[in-house]
Amino acid sequence: MAGGTAALTTADAATAAKQPKQAQLSDRAYMAGLLQKMAEPILVNMAKGELKKAFPIEVAPTWDGRDKNVAHMEAFGRLMAGAAPWLSLPDTATPEGQVRKRLTAAAVQAYVHSVDPNSPDYLLWRGHGQALVDSAFFTNALMRASKQLWEPLDATTQKRVVEEIKGLRRVSPPYTNWLLFAAMNEAFLLMIGEDWDPMRVDLAVKKMEEWYVGDGWVADGSKFHFDYYNSYVIYPMLVEILEVLKAYDAKFNNLKPADELAKWLKRMQRYGEHLERFVSSTGTYPPIGRSLTYRTAVFQPLGLLAWRKSLPPSLAEGQVRAAITAAHKSIFTDPSNFTADGYLTIGFAGHQPTLGDRYSNNGSMYITSEGFVSLGLAEDDSYWTSPAQDWTQKKAFSNQTFPKDYAVDY
Repeated sequence: MAGGTAALTTADAATAAKQPKQAQLSDRAYMAGLLQKMAEPILVNMAKGELKKAFPIEVAPTWDGRDKNVAHMEAFGRLMAGAAPWLSLPDTATPEGQVRKRLTAAAVQAYVHSVDPNSPDYLLWRGHGQALVDSAFFTNALMRASKQLWEPLDATTQKRVVEEIKGLRRVSPPYTNWLLFAAMNEAFLLMIGEDWDPMRVDLAVKKMEEWYVGDGWVADGSKFHFDYYNSYVIYPMLVEILEVLKAYDAKFNNLKPADELAKWLKRMQRYGEHLERFVSSTGTYPPIGRSLTYRTAVFQPLGLLAWRKSLPPSLAEGQVRAAITAAHKSIFTDPSNFTADGYLTIGFAGHQPTLGDRYSNNGSMYITSEGFVSLGLAEDDSYWTSPAQDWTQKKAFSNQTFPKDYAVDY
């Protein structure tokens, strides 16, 4: 038996050696393919006005009892915020470029349905405060890819979007990261030439400064929470709001958008250094805090810095790309992250519904797309073509030289 088994193994190995080896996916192909898998069921169905019919809602065991139909707005708005940088790239003849072209067309039609009261996929804009949260992702996407997503919309749809966004001024945000949702919507209105409320923006910027605790970390309210809301919301939204204020030379009170942007970008770079150091030598990272099931949205600040070509000197592009790709593989290796129909499930590194919070539904999970912001860089950009480099923990645990880390005072 032993001899026979050895002979069979040797023969199989010889046969396999003659077969062409399957090319390993590049980091770019892996990330783009994963985002496509995430986006396809949402956008294809919603483009036809059939998302509500097709989307199987799942809620956490501790669900707080709110209308479950918030899930559709969460899924669409959050997905679009993360996918928009990718869809903002110009059309190309590459296979990826053709996928982007098709999904962009679907996204535009989905936006039409989202605000059409006569559509089966008209979103739940009214009657609850949660709409303010997801409207900010909805408008952030339109800001990130305005030429591809906002400008192609017909005049009626654009008018409806503005009406729904302004209507959400009825929601009084609590003194938490929610202030940034209100501010994001006002920044969007400023960008498209509508009347906007500078006080909502001013309050958010001032509160973030008040809650800055140092060394790149911001508290979410008056008390510090050790979680990833600096990644999910605070840094990306604050920096992008300030970018709009600077671009449109917005002046009010004593706020100086250019100075604020430079300061917060520097702080986000510091926070990005921490995120990179969180990635273990095998690609895992700490499962901490609220909204743990938002998965790789944790790495949004690093993706945004890469997209803006603003990574700190301490972080090489190939190093960041390798770390982020490894982190995605550590999460998405388990197929139960998706249902059989291709929708995201509640979980962290698989289907783990008990990890959901009282506000968690499977639509909430689509904020995961924010981990793919670096796809806004073209396929031939140096971020994607530079050689992969070991990240900090991989160096540390393989007896390589790596930089020590010290707190900063900005």
